[in-house]
Amino acid sequence: MTDSTPALTEAATSRFVRIQEGDLNLQLHYNDIGEGAETVVMLHGSGPGASGWANFNRNIEPLVAAGYRVILLDCPGWSKSDPIVNTGSRSDLNARALKGLMDAIGLDKVHIIGNSMGAHSTVAFALAHPTRVGKLVLMGGGTGGPSQFVPMPTEGIKLIGALYRDPSIENLKRMMNVFVYDASSLTDALYQARLDNMLARRDHLENFVKSSTANPKQFPDYGHRLGEVTAQTLVIWGRDDRFVPLDVGLRLVWGLPNAELHVFSRCGHWAQWEHADKFNRMVLDFLAH
Repeated sequence: MTDSTPALTEAATSRFVRIQEGDLNLQLHYNDIGEGAETVVMLHGSGPGASGWANFNRNIEPLVAAGYRVILLDCPGWSKSDPIVNTGSRSDLNARALKGLMDAIGLDKVHIIGNSMGAHSTVAFALAHPTRVGKLVLMGGGTGGPSQFVPMPTEGIKLIGALYRDPSIENLKRMMNVFVYDASSLTDALYQARLDNMLARRDHLENFVKSSTANPKQFPDYGHRLGEVTAQTLVIWGRDDRFVPLDVGLRLVWGLPNAELHVFSRCGHWAQWEHADKFNRMVLDFLAH
């Protein structure tokens, strides 16, 4: 790493911006790390207590060292971004928030790495603004279509719902045990930090439950439109994903005209964390060529 290593902390890279995108008027929180001609935006998943930093802290440094500017967006209703009750498509909401952020800070075109909900939002953004995306990396999401083999909602999605309704350490451990392939790597400190993040913003938890009650289908199925996404796309999945099963990833590769797929065995729903080193090398190679 360069001399900028000391600044690679959440606090040192923390930024706020107010966006006005149609009827959306929100303050968004994001982390802005590194400098470079090309920018990589990372979009996190929908778990309670999630944030850009919590989702991607194992993946930032290699990108910055390779010369990219990295933006981690906290989606509306998560972490330090404004609360919101969402009754429509959350994928589209997040895509609009990303457009607002890009316009506000002067980004014309970005590569996007999306995890779970973030992958759905990435596809929504690429459909709405095809000229503003470079390459896409999708993990554990991207189309809201059902699995052909696993009853829906999946085991993991049910556990997320339970955790939102009753944010306890027991429910968090229950969900995380299914979230990753090998939960023995999860420390008490990690659990406590995640629980603290959740409980710090009970309004976000309550709003997620209200949103899901008003519209259980927060992530619409873009399967029929995947052919419109011409950007080069790397799809990465965990063989053992108990939230969004592997066949959903196969559907993406069937539908996206310029996609390739990598499957990690011994991997759940958090490929970029569970297999960070290999994930980072793969993404850097994909972005560079």
